[in-house]
Amino acid sequence: MGLFLSRNLVNFLLSFSAKKIPGKIFSVQIEDVVSLVSRTGRHLQRYDKGCRQVVGCIPYRYKKSDQSSGGGGEELEFLLVSSPKGKGMMFPKGGWEIDETIEQAALRETAEEAGVTGALECKLGKWQYKSKSNGSFHDGHMFPLLVEEQLDAWPEKHIRQRRWVTADEAKELCQQQWMKEARITSSKIEATTKWVCIERQRA
Repeated sequence: MGLFLSRNLVNFLLSFSAKKIPGKIFSVQIEDVVSLVSRTGRHLQRYDKGCRQVVGCIPYRYKKSDQSSGGGGEELEFLLVSSPKGKGMMFPKGGWEIDETIEQAALRETAEEAGVTGALECKLGKWQYKSKSNGSFHDGHMFPLLVEEQLDAWPEKHIRQRRWVTADEAKELCQQQWMKEARITSSKIEATTKWVCIERQRA
């Protein structure tokens, strides 16, 4: 499985040489994506050269460290959801359908499976992987999502559990290798962005 870095990701990294960094680079807000009913069926599913198009998010947040243990900083956490079949944890993702943009699909799937919304950032890339259920190949597109709201009720609450974890825990718990690669890409970008913003403030 290979990672094809998007043009947006390259532009994102090059933007560090700019004189001023906005509050959130490539931040996208899509409204009205939360419904209490999940989409079902594949009659609107997108395919590209026979590959099903799958899109999802890597939800993250910054949590303040425990000052009593010598911390006082912020720790990066990721949100995982359980498989509906109860086999392992993963990042929220699902089929990209023909009546929506890729950004709308990413936000919809994340709201349906994980019950969170927030600021969608630049696409991390595209991973091709083989489905464990039927052996077909899928293209997986992943976005970082800075979580701004965690809902108490969401469409798949009755079939999934959600769990905030550290980067190391995400690596251990996530059952799909291509998602682990996407998570590593995401955490590197977020860490670099945070460092650059701090340096800009000091200058």
